Amino acid sequence: MRRMQTLRQRVSVTWSRGHGVLRRWDQVDTLTFQSQSLRDRARRFEEALRKNTEEQLEIALAPYQHLEADMKSLKQVLEMKNQQIHQQEKKIIELEKLAEKNIILEEKIQVLQQQNEDLKARIDRNTVVTRQLSEENANLQEYVEKETQEKKRLSRTNEELLWKLQTGDPTSPIKLSPTSPVYRGSSSGPSSPARVSMTPR
Repeated sequence: MRRMQTLRQRVSVTWSRGHGVLRRWDQVDTLTFQSQSLRDRARRFEEALRKNTEEQLEIALAPYQHLEADMKSLKQVLEMKNQQIHQQEKKIIELEKLAEKNIILEEKIQVLQQQNEDLKARIDRNTVVTRQLSEENANLQEYVEKETQEKKRLSRTNEELLWKLQTGDPTSPIKLSPTSPVYRGSSSGPSSPARVSMTPR
């Protein structure tokens, strides 16, 4: 009896242990399945996350796909702008030089204009003096012409008187002696013309 009880106890213990082992194996299988399921879910989630990340990354980088070309184009534009600025600076320097030359030329023009005005004033004064001298010259020529005519008339008269004296013309009303003023005038030549005082007009 005792052996049977002992055997039963052993079988019961063995069965209990086997049942415990089986139960543990079931738990291991369950845990293994759950672990595999979690791994699958994690893998799918990782793939979805990677795919979503790649898509978002592409969307985020889309505006910058042509960044290098834009930078190159911007660099070219900046170089062109720098060249234009350099040319503008050269033009400004040239314009400043021209402005300085213009100032110098304006000063010279003012000096020349003043000299021109001075020359005009001198010409005007010389014109007045020339006109006065021309009038005086005309008056002198007129006076000389009159004096010449008078000398010619006196010379003819003297020649007529001398001829009458030499020929003893009876038509002569008087006989002049060598001491006569007319005779002296004829021998010494015609009398000198009187000086005429003239004032400019």
